[in-house]
Amino acid sequence: MSGTGAGGSADGRARDPGYRDLGFARIDTRREARQGVAECVYTPGKRPEEVVAIVAELLAHATGPVLATRADPDTAQAVLAAHPAGRYDPQARLLAWRPAPPRGFRLAVLTAGTADWPVAAEAAAVARAVGLEVDVYRDVGVAGLHRLLDCVDAVTAHHAVVVVAGMEGALASVVGGLVAHPVIAVPTSTGYGAGLEGVTALLAMLSSCAAGLTVVNIDSGFGAAMAAHRLATAMAAAAGPGGGPHRAGPAGAGGTGGAA
Repeated sequence: MSGTGAGGSADGRARDPGYRDLGFARIDTRREARQGVAECVYTPGKRPEEVVAIVAELLAHATGPVLATRADPDTAQAVLAAHPAGRYDPQARLLAWRPAPPRGFRLAVLTAGTADWPVAAEAAAVARAVGLEVDVYRDVGVAGLHRLLDCVDAVTAHHAVVVVAGMEGALASVVGGLVAHPVIAVPTSTGYGAGLEGVTALLAMLSSCAAGLTVVNIDSGFGAAMAAHRLATAMAAAAGPGGGPHRAGPAGAGGTGGAA
């Protein structure tokens, strides 16, 4: 199967395989219906013209947000020239089209240090694009614990917390011990030699005594935001119609995201 991804059944009727085959990529056209957000594009390793083609397919098939992550300025410029309705956040390195309206799910994003900000920026930007309401608390690491304690009450007003920390990654355990909320921990590659480019923080978060932390990959602000998106979607399903945060979707579409 090649070209369009269209196939045929035994009786000759055309069928939809659920993806579009572009030759260099097979675009999942059903992901929005399954998960509430369309397939997201990881831009490193792709030529700008490939990103342009992938985004075109996603915009044609999805009704809600379309995202392209880790885009450098040159890639962003080329893609926006072809799809000018999008917006580029250079700190988050995120291209976004059709961001979802607020869904009623509040997310706190904390950074241990200022150097962790690029990863936190990605988490915050992706979360906002899928309709989460984000507040950021920067530079509240454990070397000055009073900074964190000053904002704990504000943090607990949210539905979930993303903690972004490099070096020894201790902030995730401390926050996990202070709040009852879901905590999504993001280890970063920030730090000196024994930090092992984020491996030390990753292992510390996985080994945390604060039970129940969710830990995503090193430097994966995107992964943290999507974990929060899944929490919001689960809360929406549990609350029922009109009872809580709802699924990501286009403005004016009631937050359905085109989902079945």
